[in-house]
Amino acid sequence: MGIYLNPGKDSFEEAVNSEIYVDKTEIIGFLNSVVRTKQKYVSVSRPRRFGKSMTADMICAYYDREADSRCLFENLKLAESKTFDKWDEYIGGFDVIRIVMTDFIKEDVCVADSIKKLTIRVLDELNEVYPGVNYDVSDLGFSMDKFYRKTGHQFVIVLDEWDAVFRVRKDDKNGQIMYLDFLRDWMKDKTYVALAYMTGILPIKKYGKHSALNMFTEYSMMFPRQLAQYTGFTEVEVKKLCEEYGRDFEKIRVWYDGYEVSDVVPKDPNYAELKLTGKERIATRYALYSPLSVVEAMTTGVIKDYWNKTETYEALADYIRKDYDGLKDSVALLMSGGRLKVDSSAYQNDMTTFTSKDDVLSLLIHLGYLGYDDENGEVFIPNLEILDEFKTSTKTSEWLDAFDSFRISQELLKATLEMNVDRVAELLEKAHNKAGNKTYNDESALSYAVQYAYYAAQQYYTVIPELDSGKGYADIVYIPSPNHSDKPVLLIELKYDKTPEGAIEQIKRQDYPERLEHYRGNILLVGINYKKGLDNDNPEFKHHSCIIEKA
Repeated sequence: MGIYLNPGKDSFEEAVNSEIYVDKTEIIGFLNSVVRTKQKYVSVSRPRRFGKSMTADMICAYYDREADSRCLFENLKLAESKTFDKWDEYIGGFDVIRIVMTDFIKEDVCVADSIKKLTIRVLDELNEVYPGVNYDVSDLGFSMDKFYRKTGHQFVIVLDEWDAVFRVRKDDKNGQIMYLDFLRDWMKDKTYVALAYMTGILPIKKYGKHSALNMFTEYSMMFPRQLAQYTGFTEVEVKKLCEEYGRDFEKIRVWYDGYEVSDVVPKDPNYAELKLTGKERIATRYALYSPLSVVEAMTTGVIKDYWNKTETYEALADYIRKDYDGLKDSVALLMSGGRLKVDSSAYQNDMTTFTSKDDVLSLLIHLGYLGYDDENGEVFIPNLEILDEFKTSTKTSEWLDAFDSFRISQELLKATLEMNVDRVAELLEKAHNKAGNKTYNDESALSYAVQYAYYAAQQYYTVIPELDSGKGYADIVYIPSPNHSDKPVLLIELKYDKTPEGAIEQIKRQDYPERLEHYRGNILLVGINYKKGLDNDNPEFKHHSCIIEKA
């Protein structure tokens, strides 16, 4: 048994023998289905505390040809599985290479030296077990192919903390590219690879042509595919633990649940018949719990925030402090229980390349600070434990303005729903002032200011700027989300130097309510007028007026 070559079963056996062990061995059944296929490259990303290293230990114990692990696995779920009947097809079938990249990637060591050190250590162990191979110490891929051709033993490569270079050496772009090239040259299209399993916090880095690890299939917090139920503790598993330890399941749920994931739509041989009947299979959704926190709560009986403050406080505070596109306002909304649409398509899968609010929100999903609803493309704070992290990270004076703006926005929405026009006008002026002088220039700028003022409405509404009525455009329309269908539609018309009554008349004249016919009886028409061009000593300077009617 070596450090890197065939590391054995000891680490996994320790986990199985622990006071709490939640059996996730059926993941091996899925991995067996991709061994020695074009899908043999598996990249799994999860937050810290979600059992990545334990899964890596399990994979090593199963495939390691020297580990003699049959007795260990034959009493676990994998052997009892009805889904994976050939549970022992590949047990002990390969030479395993296990690498923890944080052992090599260091802040004070260049990437080239880290790769060289890794290569030498792996080849030294291979040479000890299989002497007499004429290998090249400068080329790991070439050398492993030489060992494979002599022994006939394929390799299972398990790479833990694969993304260490993007976390430890965040700004070393050249080193990161060198690292990606190394991984590609080591594993891509290599017959000696039976299975490559990488795990880390981040999905695979995007670098143009250096998305060079495109042979890997990604299983992430946003799309875990077939590995959804193995990503964290499921509700069934947590309920069983609560029964065993006599813990209050509902309290455990609100503190540690909230990560919603979906697997893939299953194959169906009767697809054509189902399509004729209008029925199709759908993906299974899982509510996942933070594993480490659940274990701590079970063993101590104390329900609290178990995140490592020294590790996470500054990280979270730094990311949300960037305030891209009003990120602080978004965090305030999320902390109040709201949800936000997110577009992760431009996110570069690293910890430094941010160009928008969506990039930061996407990173926070992968770090475990946000849950992701893949059906609606929305992010949210998943549970009380994570909410506690956000509260801790925003207890500074720099957040006072953001929270004050959000409080005003909440009050504005409440006043609007209550049709309190004087209060709406007053709060609009406060919010408009906070939005800055640039929002007083024209009607489109005023629209921005009003949307900013109604920011809190995103908890309950989808905002549609300039809804086409057929005869013109309503300036802003707020459509209630399916979960808040009791809320009225808010149809807002903006005017400059006219009257709010004129705004309402325009709404009626252009038949906006008819465009929303199925909401009839549950629509509020909101006319807003702003007086521009006044001197700043005029009592009407920056003054708003408002009128609200039901439709």
